[in-house]
Amino acid sequence: MAPELDEKQKLAIMEQEINISKNMSRIKHKIAVISGKGGVGKSTVSVNIAAELSKRGYTAGILDADIHGPSVPKMLGVNGSMVGIDEDKLLPVRSDSGINVMSIGFLLPSEDAPIIWRGPKKAGAIKQFLSDVKWSDLDVLIIDNPPGTGDEPLTVLQSIPSIDGVVVVTTPQSVAIDDVEKSINMAKSMKIKVLGVIENMSGFVCPHCGEETPIFGKGGGEKMAKSMDVPFLGRLPIDPRTPLASDEGKPIMIKEPESPLAKNFSKIIDEIESEIK
Repeated sequence: MAPELDEKQKLAIMEQEINISKNMSRIKHKIAVISGKGGVGKSTVSVNIAAELSKRGYTAGILDADIHGPSVPKMLGVNGSMVGIDEDKLLPVRSDSGINVMSIGFLLPSEDAPIIWRGPKKAGAIKQFLSDVKWSDLDVLIIDNPPGTGDEPLTVLQSIPSIDGVVVVTTPQSVAIDDVEKSINMAKSMKIKVLGVIENMSGFVCPHCGEETPIFGKGGGEKMAKSMDVPFLGRLPIDPRTPLASDEGKPIMIKEPESPLAKNFSKIIDEIESEIK
């Protein structure tokens, strides 16, 4: 049983909740990207949504809520950056694509330094990112979450007032679908809108012959979305250029805007944009 909080601790929690509410009220739209399964390309989806919305004229930010594996800085080409401080608040790092970025990765002594924290400390860090980062007047904040339904995504969904909803990422095969369904059920149980499901790694189209091979299957995400009565946003094919672009710190929506994947992605982001207009 957790020890009872004293009055000072209760007051500190109340003050932080007020600060989160004030800070988040300056951001028009907040969207969390979640998945019950790791390795489905959630961070890739997050940075490309933010990059494309920024390209379309929105002031966009991205919060990397993955405490143990912060990959967003590298994928946006800002790894190794230092955060500034203004009026006792942290200043997000601005990427070349115009995105305001905050990640625990900016606060580590080195890129390979591990974070060996238990749940309460991880939750505390995320709440600080929500309350103590000077996000300013953003049009949209994308929150990239680690996989599962544990401390980090739970803290995000519980802490952000008036969150617009969640985008759920899966791959087609049933081993991923089974876990991703739990994320959808988590959002539903918390009365948070599921903006839609993205089926990532949905088939591989050979760049030489044009033949499509369903390496991980195809259609599983759409079938799941239909069975759970949530929107299906679309499919993203496997494109070898995607990881290369991420390694270079350039989202594929910016580096390869005419690629089949980018064109599919653009249609998906049209659907997400319709929710924030």
